[in-house]
Amino acid sequence: MPEHYLNHPTFGLLSRLCRIDEFRSLFTTLYAQRLFFLITTTPEGVQFEPVTRADAKLMLENQMRSLRRIGSDSDQKNLQIIYKRTFSQ
Repeated sequence: MPEHYLNHPTFGLLSRLCRIDEFRSLFTTLYAQRLFFLITTTPEGVQFEPVTRADAKLMLENQMRSLRRIGSDSDQKNLQIIYKRTFSQ
């Protein structure tokens, strides 16, 4: 799974945890992984929406369920690794 980064004007480098849909992705701060953002990209620009750790965890769990349902084993396993690395702290 390729890594994607985005520079936030205040919090610095963000790392993508997963893609939610065509226009939205879940990102976290690169080093501390304590702040989470739902990033929406539109023709008008990029929106940063802060989300709680619990909401971010739920979004990631929903993505894993969705990948499991469609039978995307390798993507689901990669997301499981990201989930454990991010939320096992």
